[in-house]
Amino acid sequence: MSNVVKMQENRAYSEASKHRSPSSQILFITILATSLGFVLVQLDVSIVNVALAQIGTSLGTGVAGLQWVVDSYALLFASLLLFAGTLADRIGARKAFMSGFALFVVASLACGLAPVPAVLIAARAIQGIGAAFLVPCSLALLNHACHNDGVTRARAVGLWTAAGSVALAAGPVIGGFLVHALSWRSIFFVNLPLGAIGIWLTWRFVEESTTHHAGRFDLVGQILAIITLSSLTAAMIETGVLGWTSPLVLLGFGLAVVCAVAFVLVERRVEAPMLPLSFFKNPTFSAATLIGFVINLTLYGIIFILSLYLQQFRHYSAIEFGIAFLPFPLVLLVSNLTAGWLGGKIGSRPLMVAGLLVATIGYWLLRGLDPATPYATMLPGLLVLPLGIGLAVPAMTTALLATVSRSRSGLASGVLNTVRQAGGAIGVALFGSLLARSAIQGISLAFIISAVMAIFAALVALVGIRSAKKAPFNGSQDG
Repeated sequence: MSNVVKMQENRAYSEASKHRSPSSQILFITILATSLGFVLVQLDVSIVNVALAQIGTSLGTGVAGLQWVVDSYALLFASLLLFAGTLADRIGARKAFMSGFALFVVASLACGLAPVPAVLIAARAIQGIGAAFLVPCSLALLNHACHNDGVTRARAVGLWTAAGSVALAAGPVIGGFLVHALSWRSIFFVNLPLGAIGIWLTWRFVEESTTHHAGRFDLVGQILAIITLSSLTAAMIETGVLGWTSPLVLLGFGLAVVCAVAFVLVERRVEAPMLPLSFFKNPTFSAATLIGFVINLTLYGIIFILSLYLQQFRHYSAIEFGIAFLPFPLVLLVSNLTAGWLGGKIGSRPLMVAGLLVATIGYWLLRGLDPATPYATMLPGLLVLPLGIGLAVPAMTTALLATVSRSRSGLASGVLNTVRQAGGAIGVALFGSLLARSAIQGISLAFIISAVMAIFAALVALVGIRSAKKAPFNGSQDG
């Protein structure tokens, strides 16, 4: 009889182990499906820039229309990330992820078929809504699949980040070849097969995440968050056209400040806040969020600067620009993959600090660009910068996810990516205004500012990031 009992106990332990440690095949497919979602999001952040000239000619729109082709996507993406993260925690990240995937694919089809600029801009906005669901939900599904295994999570996030980072940096490369060989519409049609594969893999293999139901839905908080981020993003966008002292721009910033203050007051009083402010009581969560803001501000701003520099000042064609920029995504890929392995060995903080210091060197090496700078002189900076960023981003993401329970990982990743996207929009607006004021001096100043901010982020990581070996911080407490 004791043998039977022991066999039953062993069987129960085996079943429990299966739940704690998913098979390598299921984990791999989960990483693949979630990475495909992140690839589409990041690809459409950058790939459209290469096609703008052809879009303008084809659809008969000017600079203002082309600007909104880019910015309508970023605006809805940044504004709805918190909402998407909260909804994912309530209904399950798998359901929300598949819904975002489907919306993104349908919107991509509409973009590719758009007959007039207004339709393209509207479809790009819908793409942004889909993207807002894909990013936090993909991280929530990854976090759930790793079952609190810190080493596995570090490697999985490293692969996920590698896929998205390379897609972001490779957008101009892929776009250049597609625009040259086919047309601007092809940059949107390429999303359809990738999206179909991602939806099928998620439906067939990915496990649903843990849900978290915390009372009534925080509708007022959601509305205030959307207005705050929309006003801030729109104001930053319009500074490039209207200037920083424009009444409309100042009104946008003022509205963002008022709504942000109201948002904090509401979140402190509501029973089930959309954003538990107790998240920020954890120093690692606060530090990782601030570092994410700095990384995206400098990286997005510098990619924007380099794109204009090579195509306008150096007169590179779309394909020439793509080839010249190719070292950036290749190094980023290798660095991200290495970071996933190193993160499990040495921990998030040392890796983050080292990556940010390396990125500082990369920014500094590029500070002296002028219209006659040889490409060979640029190349060291184009290699060192993505090496540092690629090491820092997976470590930052892993450190943040380790501070919250799995049931709150969708919201936590939504906070991180909202802040990062806002940082990216600010970086493009800030560095774009420097470029408009004084082209060559503006480029140099943008790289110097980026180097200083990267050093600041390294100090924040050194002081603020704590050991991920401690028990995860449950952000739902003290709501």
